[in-house]
Amino acid sequence: MLEQGDALPAVALKDANGADIDWGSYKGKPLVIYFYPKADTPGCTNEAKDFTELYDAFAAAGASVIGVSKDKPGKLKKFAEKYGLRVILASDEDGGACEAFGTWVEKSLYGRKYMGIERATFLFDADGKAARVWPKVKVKGHAQEVLEAVKAL
Repeated sequence: MLEQGDALPAVALKDANGADIDWGSYKGKPLVIYFYPKADTPGCTNEAKDFTELYDAFAAAGASVIGVSKDKPGKLKKFAEKYGLRVILASDEDGGACEAFGTWVEKSLYGRKYMGIERATFLFDADGKAARVWPKVKVKGHAQEVLEAVKAL
């Protein structure tokens, strides 16, 4: 998994409309990238709603927030519309970003092992370096914690 001080990986992602994410547009300001397992599931929905609730505060602090999953852009668009999400949702269908960030891991559920996305968040500073990393995120209160870290940059 990426660690504090690591550079933002140059990975290809598409937004909910299927357009390429332009990393250049995020240079010079803080960037929050959070990985979540699957759109429109309870924990992932709550996380996206929490970040959306704080959208204006993140923007006031100069930060953008991008949520990443392996869902297709069309599913992300429906997810965003269904819950009025304001954060950018990005599709990593091929798993390149999950691999680069180290969030594609072996998981276990009821003794069954499988590969999946580990819920994790990365805060990059204006220079594109990881200022904070939160592995194995618990959703409750997390977005607020990330906002406080952004404000402290």
